[in-house]
Amino acid sequence: MLQSGQTQSSSIRMRIFSDDQIWEIKQAAFDIVEKVGFVCFHKEAQKMLADAGAWVKADRIRLPRHIAEACLATTPKGWTIYDRDGRRAMEVEGRKSHYGTSTASPYTRDVYTGEIRATGLTDIANGARVADACENIDFVMPMGSSSDVPLNTADVNEFPTVAANTTKPMVFIGYTPLGCAYVYEMAAVVAGGMDALKEKPFVIAYPEGIAPLFYPDDTIERIFVSADRFMPQLPGSTIQAGATGPVTLAGVTAQMTAEAIIHIVIAQLRNPGCPVAMSANAAVLNMTTALNTMGAPELSLGQCAQAEVAQSFNLPTWGLAGATDSKGLDAQAGLEAAFSILSQGMGGLNLIHDVGYMAAGMICSLEQLVMGNEIIGMAKRFVSGITVNRETLARDVIEAVGPRGHFLQQRHTMNHFKDELWRPGLLDQTAIETWTQAGRQTMADRTRDATVSILESHTPKALSDKTMAELERLRREAERELLAQLEKA
Repeated sequence: MLQSGQTQSSSIRMRIFSDDQIWEIKQAAFDIVEKVGFVCFHKEAQKMLADAGAWVKADRIRLPRHIAEACLATTPKGWTIYDRDGRRAMEVEGRKSHYGTSTASPYTRDVYTGEIRATGLTDIANGARVADACENIDFVMPMGSSSDVPLNTADVNEFPTVAANTTKPMVFIGYTPLGCAYVYEMAAVVAGGMDALKEKPFVIAYPEGIAPLFYPDDTIERIFVSADRFMPQLPGSTIQAGATGPVTLAGVTAQMTAEAIIHIVIAQLRNPGCPVAMSANAAVLNMTTALNTMGAPELSLGQCAQAEVAQSFNLPTWGLAGATDSKGLDAQAGLEAAFSILSQGMGGLNLIHDVGYMAAGMICSLEQLVMGNEIIGMAKRFVSGITVNRETLARDVIEAVGPRGHFLQQRHTMNHFKDELWRPGLLDQTAIETWTQAGRQTMADRTRDATVSILESHTPKALSDKTMAELERLRREAERELLAQLEKA
């Protein structure tokens, strides 16, 4: 018998918009870039855009739709990202979701004391090492912004620190164009040369425009640095509902899409075919406290909405999940992290960062990261859905066991339970007596113990002495040049 649909396997997904609504938002985004435009003072970029047919008047630039559409057509529809050792790590395409750490916060929550203090380079190393040990963390960002290195040199100090403590792919925020260029030089040393890095990229840049619709000179230069090297980059402007964007989420989504299109156009005109995502950050201003709220449901709704529009262009997307507004590892931290991780996984966002953030992005927490790793495992299992075929329907097994039997001794159970049933690492599923005998530990207790265990026992794969020596040489050279550049400014 020929039977269609013998095997059905479907992931769990959700939709925010209808096709007609996506069409409306895309029209609004194209209208914004054409009628409103953006501000850019960078003379070389202005000339490049004008030569392509953009309307440049003073420092205001407007993009006719045909230019935007032509640039979108040359943008790759997905990328393969490798790890530090050149192994395929992430396919950034379609609805494949990958989760990464938080970054760039000024403070760190000390796992041993609970103290909230300024972030140092040692904290960056610890963040990379813990992320390296977390099986559900797919990429790493420097967990914080180190305050114990010379001003303006954080990126060139943080890159070798992260690279020495994880083999996983990296996303970095370059603080200056020169710093970005040096990060690529360092990455090329690790990869075995610039050609090898281009062939198997393990770093992704994250140049951030400023909402609404402003692209400073240093952002333009960082876009150019990545485009010139044909390296993947993520537009990262943050549109805060009610502050740097409309308070309505439809308006936020249109503006996010427009700002991503502007970034894509600049990169594609600089180097057609270079890899760029259609990405931005949705944020929510708490109208009572006037603070950014990372645990708000509207944040995940906005990220999923913008990603749905980007998916209609078949372009890679960017998320923000696993973060909390709480200052400690409590029920609020777990609730907000779980909500965002699951909802954005169901939205099919590609690169989902900021697992480990606390206090609206002001604190990086290793414990929040480790708890997030557990939540991601649960979310990945849920989103993977259910496979329906002859084997999984198990009609013959049910028939063999019959009424009042049990399935514990069935080979079918032994063959499938490890793949079918997710097993926690931190969540407590023991009997009351077992839990009591173990000391009545809370989730916070178990998470802290697991984090300390990683710090005290996990040893990442080391870089060679030769590579480390060359990274140190480049770090010192970059630091001298950046400080000299700062003195001249």
